[in-house]
Amino acid sequence: MKRQGCVFLFFVLIFAFIGVEVTATGLPPESAPLIRQYYKVHNTCANVERFVRFQVKSFWDKDRTITPKLVKLLYADCMVNGCDASILLNGNNTEKASPKNRGLAGFAFIDIVKRVVESRCPGAVSCADILNIAVRDAIYFSGGPSYPVFLGRRDGLKSEASWVDLPSPSISWESALAYFTSKGLNVQDMVTLLGGHMMGRTRCSNVHDRLYNFKNTGKPDPSMESTTLSYLQQQCPKKVRLGQPNPLINLNPENPTHNFTNSYYKRVLANKAVLGVDQQLRYGGDTYELTDQFADSLGDLKGEFAFSMSRMGGLKVLTGTKGQIRRDCRVVNK
Repeated sequence: MKRQGCVFLFFVLIFAFIGVEVTATGLPPESAPLIRQYYKVHNTCANVERFVRFQVKSFWDKDRTITPKLVKLLYADCMVNGCDASILLNGNNTEKASPKNRGLAGFAFIDIVKRVVESRCPGAVSCADILNIAVRDAIYFSGGPSYPVFLGRRDGLKSEASWVDLPSPSISWESALAYFTSKGLNVQDMVTLLGGHMMGRTRCSNVHDRLYNFKNTGKPDPSMESTTLSYLQQQCPKKVRLGQPNPLINLNPENPTHNFTNSYYKRVLANKAVLGVDQQLRYGGDTYELTDQFADSLGDLKGEFAFSMSRMGGLKVLTGTKGQIRRDCRVVNK
């Protein structure tokens, strides 16, 4: 079940290079139309993508963890209430304050980029668009695809912790698929976007059940490959002493430098996945087929990753007169 994402991306890139305006085809039905080079078309900030890319490259050269941090930040925004930058809003009862979003990072970096863009194009570019552009560029510098980002989003006016419905990292592939389809995405998007776990880190608390009490058996997950189990148990003790921090571990131990790679999918096939939801990809018919495809071809993964990131970036966007262009990504304009 191979989608023609690479062909789609190829033609979009051709149109972008010759200057043709492209509508965001392939996005979920509820998405408002976004266009390529929105700020150039409207003569409001023609060089915004260049400004953002320079900042991303400068930061990425010093800290490569910025890529997984930004990817996770975009996922937490788009999959909850649409891509409206509501995840960036401060407050005691905002999405950012939800326990399920504990550990999110990259906020200060987006603030830096926003200040740069505001200094050049005051009141023109939304935080939602800046976040989407920054994620694309961070992925590219990590060795991933550089895909066209369709623009024209506006920023949301509200953010509620109660909106956050991000699922447990231990759910079955069936439950994960139900969650993705509830957002307007499909099985191919799910398998592709979970591939974001090719880089980055997670807390030991997210894998503790797999290591010590799988399905309340008091034993480890029997499907986990033995050397992986041993390694993770060394990283994550069974009992944490009072005051001892919840350790961070690599989601992909083969990729400590956070590069764009298909080794994540190879690890799934070898029963070496860290998170339970990742290992579950081996057990669904379509999820297994796609995992096998991406493990075999980095090129296929790059094409599909670009396509699915574009689809996710178009979920429930605000355009036209809806929302606003925040001057500060952390607060609604007065």
